[in-house]
Amino acid sequence: MLRIKEAIVVEGRYDKNTLSQVVDTLILETAGFGIFKNPEQMALLRRAAQRRGLIVLTDSDGAGFVIRNRIRGAIPTAQVKHAYIPDVYGKERRKRCPGKEGKLGVEGMPPQVLEEVLRRAGATFLGEDAEKKQEEPSLTKADLMAAGLTGGVDSAGRRQALLKELELPEHMSANALLAVLNGCYSREEARNILKLT
Repeated sequence: MLRIKEAIVVEGRYDKNTLSQVVDTLILETAGFGIFKNPEQMALLRRAAQRRGLIVLTDSDGAGFVIRNRIRGAIPTAQVKHAYIPDVYGKERRKRCPGKEGKLGVEGMPPQVLEEVLRRAGATFLGEDAEKKQEEPSLTKADLMAAGLTGGVDSAGRRQALLKELELPEHMSANALLAVLNGCYSREEARNILKLT
């Protein structure tokens, strides 16, 4: 598994599933054109780009470029890298027929192609340096439980309040919140947000 510093944004959950088998990093979804109607999701992308950089990896069809251009217009150029998959015609296994333009999307790309496009985009691969610095352990579900954000009385209400405070999408699950806390904040910052000592 390749570890990448930057967060990666893809169009949907199947793209995320495919990519998560290749790289270990924060992977965010636009929910297709949902990014146009969800200011909280765009705020999350901005925060990830500001904190660790963002790689945009959308499909090579027209819809993918519309989504890419929306992100390009909303986030400073210095914080964004663009990875482009090649035009490969065919259909993904889960689909009955090819997409409108007949091209494979991110989910249909083999792992070696995904790695190559990320390298070409200038992704920062961690652990490839001569010296690896010791990393702090990530927060776990137990930390969310200790903060009263999951598994307890009114934990959903507390989690909603925290999501609002952090300007994150209101429909985020506890697992998604955990991924953002680990992906966008240092362990110390995340523990402070959760008010853990």
